[in-house]
Amino acid sequence: MPEHDRNLLTGQLSRRTFLSFGITGLTISAFASCKAPPLSQRPEVITPPTAHDDDWSAIRAHFITKPGVTFMNNASIGMPPDVVTKAVAHGYEAMSRDPILAKDELNNLIQNRVHPNLARLIGAKSSEIVLTRNASEALHLAAMGLTLEPGDEVLLTTQEHPSGRRPWRYRAARHGITATEVFIPSPFEHEDAVVERVAAHISHRTRAIAFCHVTRGGHLYPVRKLTTFARERGIVTIVDGAQAIGMLPVDLHELGCDAYAASLHKWMLGPIGTGVLYVRENSRERFRSVYTEESTPEQPNYEPTGTVDLPVRAGLDAALSFIDTIGIEAIERRNRYLSNQLKARLANMRSVRVLSGPTDKTSAPGSTIFEMNDVDAVAAVKVLADKRAIHIDEHKRDGHNAIRVSTHFYNTVDEIDHLIAALEEL
Repeated sequence: MPEHDRNLLTGQLSRRTFLSFGITGLTISAFASCKAPPLSQRPEVITPPTAHDDDWSAIRAHFITKPGVTFMNNASIGMPPDVVTKAVAHGYEAMSRDPILAKDELNNLIQNRVHPNLARLIGAKSSEIVLTRNASEALHLAAMGLTLEPGDEVLLTTQEHPSGRRPWRYRAARHGITATEVFIPSPFEHEDAVVERVAAHISHRTRAIAFCHVTRGGHLYPVRKLTTFARERGIVTIVDGAQAIGMLPVDLHELGCDAYAASLHKWMLGPIGTGVLYVRENSRERFRSVYTEESTPEQPNYEPTGTVDLPVRAGLDAALSFIDTIGIEAIERRNRYLSNQLKARLANMRSVRVLSGPTDKTSAPGSTIFEMNDVDAVAAVKVLADKRAIHIDEHKRDGHNAIRVSTHFYNTVDEIDHLIAALEEL
């Protein structure tokens, strides 16, 4: 038997093979040496020239959604393309065939491709990020690690996700800090209104401001203005970016925050259970590791310890390649196009009041919230899922009885029309 075939059958992995694929290659092809015959590379994906459906049909073909299912709940959890699901599956298969060799190869892939490519996507240095299970874990690590004394104050807004509130309430109960919530209306008329409300609550005890990049309801916060305001006063900023990465361009160095947390299984379409924590290099003296007392600004040791799900983290390479090949700017345009199509149709319904921000500066390009007269949002979501296989979410908070629709680039105008028809039946 030829040596090549013998290597395939014995499940040997080659580092050269593993790391040799370009941005359009399949991560899972690296695991193909575990099987005979090897899997082929995925078809090349190109950046669509417009935001219209016809130009995005080839990209939509990479998703394996069950026929008849309309998925418009990306703000809760994303729908990975086929290349990502296969990458994770083959990672686990490699671990079963030769655990030690696969462990080394997966670790190499994560360090040599996932870390630098993710850092590049979000405008950070590879040394400034660590992988986590989700945004909640990353927010917890940042909040627990921030150096604070009893009596110090942290400001957060009323539109934060529960995972953005809990760590500060914990620190208030256990460490004697003050966690003050700043009311932000939903929607707000202009981005300066957010800065003005936060500024009105600043005191001599304020040490940090924690806020969303994009709120659960799809409102877009003026991150750069808030971080600039805070830095001029020596105040730390911690941003919840769970609803931003993969939906729109993010440049953390440009945004100027000290720490940023995000889930990678939402808009970036990574494997479920993946997230990232960013701590700016020159802010490390403000954040301690919660895992070891030996951390220093040079060796901060922020990353969670212990065994991690290597095939899942390695699967991020396929998601990053997919997003990068399409282009995040094109994705933002497509998302804005779809949400505008949805808002236009909702505006023609007499019983509907759209609550999303009135401008591109105050509304995210993916999530749209609205209320319907005499319709309970929670009940409506269940009815649409059970009767029409349309998956959306409720937004029964911020004083609203609202429905949330979060469309991503693989959705279509036909699906929006399908949703509108179902809403009209309600």
